[in-house]
Amino acid sequence: MTLSTHREADEIEIRQQIDAIVGAVGSKDLEGLKRVYTPEIVSFDIDPPLQHLGIEAKARNWANVFTVFETVTYQVRDLTLTVGEDVAFGHAFARLSGTLRNGTATDGMWVRVTYGLRKIDSTWLIAHDQVSVPLDIASGKGVTDLHP
Repeated sequence: MTLSTHREADEIEIRQQIDAIVGAVGSKDLEGLKRVYTPEIVSFDIDPPLQHLGIEAKARNWANVFTVFETVTYQVRDLTLTVGEDVAFGHAFARLSGTLRNGTATDGMWVRVTYGLRKIDSTWLIAHDQVSVPLDIASGKGVTDLHP
């Protein structure tokens, strides 16, 4: 396998891991979500605190989503990847939407997401992620009505 072909195969595997997140969120499969992250994931998510350390902390973030939504859809678009031999990074836009437990339908908001991945035992896993919303500097508030 040439280096180029190897990198293409790695990119396909990484995209499958991101697709696994999309599927696991939609089915509220917490164990499925845990399988795409390293045990020592460092996550800078939109929920406080500033960082979440380890897979159990990351799983609690997703569990919180599942308690708020009756049905949930997770969408990732415009995923761009740069793949090395055993590390990779990517960035995309993402959105949670669905029906809240109180019956209210929501289109959610678009956020920016960055992934840092490591190839461990021939499997690409997310070792770091960061989710953010743009900030209106003058008001100090997040801007949640933007669309890619």
